[in-house]
Amino acid sequence: MTGARMDLLTEPVPSSQDEVQPEAQPEASFDAPPAMRRTDFKVHSGDVTLAARAWGDPTRPTVMLVHGYPDNSEVWDALAGLLAHDFHVVAYDVRGAGQSTAPTRMNAYRLGKLTDDFIAVINAVSPDRAVHLVAHDWGSIQGWEFVTDERLRGRIASYTSCSGPCLDHVAYWIRARLMRPTPRSIGKLLGQLVRSWYVLMFHLPLLPGLTWRLWLGRAWPRVLRRVEKTHLMPRPTQTRDGVRGVSLYRANFIRCLFTPRRRYAHAPVQVIVPTLDKYVSPALSEDLSRWVPRYWRRELTARHWVPLTHPEQMARMVHELVEHTEGGDEPETLQRARMHSERKPLSGKLAVVTGAGSGIGRCIALEFARQGAAVVAVDIDSAAAERTATLVRLLGQQAYARKTDVGNAEQMEALAGWVGTELGGADIVVNNAGIGMAGGVLDTSARDWERILHVNLWGVIHGSRLFAQQMVKRGNGGHIINTASAAAFAPSRDLPAYATTKAAVLMLSECMRGELAGRGIGVSAICPGFAETGIMAATQYVGASAQDQDRMRQKATRLYQMRGLQPETVAKAALRAVLQNKPVVAIGVEAHSMRFISRYMPWLGRVIARISMIPH
Repeated sequence: MTGARMDLLTEPVPSSQDEVQPEAQPEASFDAPPAMRRTDFKVHSGDVTLAARAWGDPTRPTVMLVHGYPDNSEVWDALAGLLAHDFHVVAYDVRGAGQSTAPTRMNAYRLGKLTDDFIAVINAVSPDRAVHLVAHDWGSIQGWEFVTDERLRGRIASYTSCSGPCLDHVAYWIRARLMRPTPRSIGKLLGQLVRSWYVLMFHLPLLPGLTWRLWLGRAWPRVLRRVEKTHLMPRPTQTRDGVRGVSLYRANFIRCLFTPRRRYAHAPVQVIVPTLDKYVSPALSEDLSRWVPRYWRRELTARHWVPLTHPEQMARMVHELVEHTEGGDEPETLQRARMHSERKPLSGKLAVVTGAGSGIGRCIALEFARQGAAVVAVDIDSAAAERTATLVRLLGQQAYARKTDVGNAEQMEALAGWVGTELGGADIVVNNAGIGMAGGVLDTSARDWERILHVNLWGVIHGSRLFAQQMVKRGNGGHIINTASAAAFAPSRDLPAYATTKAAVLMLSECMRGELAGRGIGVSAICPGFAETGIMAATQYVGASAQDQDRMRQKATRLYQMRGLQPETVAKAALRAVLQNKPVVAIGVEAHSMRFISRYMPWLGRVIARISMIPH
């Protein structure tokens, strides 16, 4: 325990300028469950005293929590309580924050000094065993320094970073975009510069300190509630934490950005990326495979303060990595998040595609796999589903085949339960399974209606409802695609049953989009025109003899082949719907025409509806 001394905290830890009265907290709460008992202590690092807290069994692997700015270790309370059931959890106030010493010299806040503090704490709490580091915001910036410092090689078993990049990596990231400028790369660079407005402000003289002292210190919980949609209890040290923490930026940012060092991680790294972060762009974590040999990237539909807003999801991700690096199996969710040299748009995602045995469903499954997603191919034909899964595996992605009748509530509940339990839940769901049916209302029997509603509508209802519930429970966001049709836009005397189901799918999608938008879940309806798929060869022509049905199917198939709208085109449109969160995607000139007519010339649509399109 060289350079560190740990003392039980029996009195407040003084800062260098003020006596800070801590909240009433005994040394250990022995009336609480063992995992929730907290011990307060202090660690000496050189001339700095660090206030620290610990939960859980000290014989278990130690998880070290390092907070950001302008927080102190209290930001970890919820997460620590969740992790302490299985691990020894330690959090400390970094120098200048909370009840730790606040040096007055700016040089005392350099990353090297912060690394000394971290070494002192881990030497005090886990001298003989590597620790698992978890950090947020400025704590993550420090964490990157720790996990790339040779002094800590072998002392960090894993690192989970959230909303804080390595400053040296950022410098190289900026240089790479300036050296090879493209509209996309410059857009990402400008996006991050806009997010970093506060860094420039922190380098101005006097203004940051005055802002914190005059109003921001008192208003900070209110600001977080309005801007970040989260709650933070007022604390006595908030103003001082804000004023002193500015030195972290001033002591390190300019030096690291203009004279970057090549920093390679010596431990496995997991990066949690809040996709709604107002301060740290998801683009900053795109090139990390260059610096990190073992790297997982996990997106979370959340704002910046993940430890406060999503402690359960963050705890689950930390738990999975810690257990894996301690010798456990790598769970499916972690396997999908593993990054290689090239990151693709859907890397780490799991897509469930119904009707994946052929046609549009198979093409969507393959397109999503090319973009990095693992795929669950669902079809009522188990052999067809397995063929699609095999093709996905040939593309280098994980794939699973499941036989399911989408219109059967019990089977769909079993499918959703299996995906949630065995695979960790779906990120993308494509409710694509459908059948064709033609013929007038007078010829369509109740049994015919039940059959098409069973697949085309109830299949979408079951898939949307069950997987949306799962996505909401996970809290990671997601996307649902429902396959409608150009027929949803236009009435037709020949397609009353089919068009009714597809119009219902379109309306269901619009309603769900409104309901789930606040949950970070997108919902899209794709409406292809006359795509060349196998559906025409299986379309039922009600009221027609078997011989007439075969003849009409053959003619309809030839007409669709002449049109030439390929299912691969529909699959690419489905990908755009996910990446751009589009509400409705019309595919093909006929779909766009029908949509235009339904909006602006409904009278023409009614005239066209009188014309029979069935081939005779």
